[in-house]
Amino acid sequence: MDPIKQWWIEERVKRAIERLEAHDFKAIFVKDKKEATEEIWKYVVPQQKVGVGGSVTVRELGIVERLEGQGNVVYNHWKPGLSKEEILQIRKAQMTCDLFLSSVNAITLNGELVNIDGIGNRVNASVFGPGKVILVAGYNKIIENVEEAIKRIKNVSAPLNARRLNIDVPCAKVGRCVDCNSPNRICRVIVIHERRPSLTDVLIIIVGEQLGF
Repeated sequence: MDPIKQWWIEERVKRAIERLEAHDFKAIFVKDKKEATEEIWKYVVPQQKVGVGGSVTVRELGIVERLEGQGNVVYNHWKPGLSKEEILQIRKAQMTCDLFLSSVNAITLNGELVNIDGIGNRVNASVFGPGKVILVAGYNKIIENVEEAIKRIKNVSAPLNARRLNIDVPCAKVGRCVDCNSPNRICRVIVIHERRPSLTDVLIIIVGEQLGF
């Protein structure tokens, strides 16, 4: 990477981490996906029950396959061939697992986490339930403030995810937010972590690469 761009990324990440730590989160910076996976693996033990939220970022790390290869119980509702009932049960199990892995839609330079969900299992598990929560995000998820974060999620993350999942909603057709009342709407729950939830051990790993949507 160009050293000037690398400097800019690292300074931006440094600001975000300082504010996250001031808000009682544990937060670290790693240079790439390999280092992110190595950090996660420090908290993985055999026989551990690991939940994986709906996250393109986590799956880009390749860690789901590594966990399955080690024999961990992996609650992965994106696994092909599951019935609707099985998916529902896996989503519920994610909220009481030993280790929950996911990402965030946005991290503000003020030290807040911003997520928008359609169902809520991902944000629920990030707030309370799992023994430990690790959230991984590329530097592209760092946004100025909550208002800008919500705007980005609705105009970038949501249309891309809806398109990826082939969901029939207006934003998947026009590539921007439309204030829809579609029964298929995926923007239903907004959760803002202003501080670390008091009973939840949260580690945020910010990666010096663009990851996810």
